[in-house]
Amino acid sequence: MLLYAPAILLFLVFCVRVARERRKFSNAVILGLAALCALAAWLFQLVRSGSASGQAVAWALLVLGALSILVLTCFLFSNSLQMVRKEGRSPTNLLSLVAALAILAVVALVIMAVAVRTPVWVGVGTAAGGLAAYLAFLFLCFVCYAFLYGRLRVHRKADFVVVLGSGLVGGSTVPPLLASRLRRAHSVHARLAERGDAPVLITSGGQGPDEDVPESHAMADDLIAHGFPAGLIEREDRSTTTDENLRFSKAIMEKTKPDYRCVIVTNNYHAFRAALTARRAGIRGQVVGSPTAAYFWPTATIREFAAVLVAYKRTNVAICLLFVLGGVLAWWAQRNGTG
Repeated sequence: MLLYAPAILLFLVFCVRVARERRKFSNAVILGLAALCALAAWLFQLVRSGSASGQAVAWALLVLGALSILVLTCFLFSNSLQMVRKEGRSPTNLLSLVAALAILAVVALVIMAVAVRTPVWVGVGTAAGGLAAYLAFLFLCFVCYAFLYGRLRVHRKADFVVVLGSGLVGGSTVPPLLASRLRRAHSVHARLAERGDAPVLITSGGQGPDEDVPESHAMADDLIAHGFPAGLIEREDRSTTTDENLRFSKAIMEKTKPDYRCVIVTNNYHAFRAALTARRAGIRGQVVGSPTAAYFWPTATIREFAAVLVAYKRTNVAICLLFVLGGVLAWWAQRNGTG
């Protein structure tokens, strides 16, 4: 049982931190470390037991890991083709393809390092394997905690419901992605209204260079067309990014009610990153997500993960440099050992 003490302690820390503030990426990392410690303790018990069943499980896990990498790579290739066919050949829509090629490149580098074992290949393989393991760990933490965050209950009362814009089609038409947010916001607003005074719904989005009207106006018109009361809609029509969506909406809420509470609505793949941004902006409220087309989710999730990495770029660059240094040390050790 002592072997599992670090995992239990980390999980308790995770629970306390989530109870205090759920909008932190460090919560995801702590949960991932707890799971990793528990898995390491379990594997250590299997290996130490020396039983045939323990060794069989260990080999089965290795085979399962290899198959998972193969299946993931094939899935990403397939998803990239589907994204290009349905959404067009933009750089963002090729993220699944880039991820698949990156996985193949890392696997090839590690295999070359093991097969050739020259100092250069050992160093490159060590650095590539370490960086891949680090990024894979963070990605799993991100996906698992984002899934969990989307299922945590939001505050029972709110003064505002904020809907984040996402662009228009043809200059003035609400696309399916944004329509999904509006339908979710409508349902969230209805539930909140049942518990007390009806909150104000803020549609947030400015006018892009290829748009005929601000996104917030098109969003408001769509809501009204679906039966939402026009008198309960406030338009925030200056923002062009998620950060501006939240900051400008915050200004409206603070002006109306300084001690406000709010619920922010976006798509499910974007909810956790929007929550991180909302916390940094000092907004008092949680984020809920609306459904997204299945084919769109993988690429969108990779994009969101990349944005989170950039948001914590100093920490991530420092840790990645440590893995590069590890590769240099492996090259140096191999060079001196074979010299």
